[in-house]
Amino acid sequence: MRLPVLVLGRAALPDLTAAFADLAQPPDLLLAEDRATMLDQLAVAGAVVADWTGHLVLDAAAARAGRRVRLVQYPGAGLHSVDVDAWRRAGAAVCHVPAANAASVAEWAVLAAGALARRLPALDHDLRTGHWTSGADIRDLSERRVGVLGGGAVGEACLRLFAAFGCPVAYHSRRPRPELAYDRRPLPDLLAGSDVLVVAVPLTPDTRGLLGATELARLPAGALLVNVGRGPVTDESALAQALRTGRLAGAALDVFGTEPLPPDHPLRAAPNTLLSPHVAGGSGTARRRIFARVAANLARLADDLDPHWPWPAAPPPEGSR
Repeated sequence: MRLPVLVLGRAALPDLTAAFADLAQPPDLLLAEDRATMLDQLAVAGAVVADWTGHLVLDAAAARAGRRVRLVQYPGAGLHSVDVDAWRRAGAAVCHVPAANAASVAEWAVLAAGALARRLPALDHDLRTGHWTSGADIRDLSERRVGVLGGGAVGEACLRLFAAFGCPVAYHSRRPRPELAYDRRPLPDLLAGSDVLVVAVPLTPDTRGLLGATELARLPAGALLVNVGRGPVTDESALAQALRTGRLAGAALDVFGTEPLPPDHPLRAAPNTLLSPHVAGGSGTARRRIFARVAANLARLADDLDPHWPWPAAPPPEGSR
């Protein structure tokens, strides 16, 4: 019998189907697009591909419903919308896909920073409205000091790419990364020495609100902020105020505290901003990498092998079914 896999949300189906094309015996895919259907389908599923939008939450009630589930697979690096403890206690492995989209996210970060550094959004607007302006006040990206907040896969990829542009780079992370050939600095020092600050940390209790008004004020006047981590890491109201006053010269944001971004959000009206709808790690290239790993894990489960990439923050399983 083929492994029944419950997929939460229709958006993942094309990528999963393509990833299964080379499997001799692909799993049977079940689909849930609402909570009631999800709870019903969990009763027969052997594995679940979680919903990266956060709409369908795999909470403790879902864990109780999924009596046969052996694997909860999150199709991304961070783990959201999954009660890891509840599923581990129920005996299911909880896995993610680390670093699969790190190169794509880092590419977005360096391209967005370059666009802001060269004032491309403003110059495009000026030209379209009849103004032919000078670029004499533009500083190349290569001469700007770049600080990366985060030493994970995305942070490491950002350091490499910005260094390739000739930027002096440094980073801050909670744990030392001696294998990285870049300077690790305390957060206050990193902020004070960053003409471009790239936020590339996950959302945890320690990082929520990490960059408030006080921290943003430590950045050099005219600095740029690029956020490819999570929206709530930065105080968005304080950021919008710093942009309005000109204290910061620009911001490029792919993530927000509330997604989709509300129509009246202050960042929509903030000057010198480049906003995108949480797509830095969702390119077609990145999705192919992600779902190839998802398919590989589901194939391992069907062959009674332990899945790869267990979620590191989860406690050991407590008991079994």
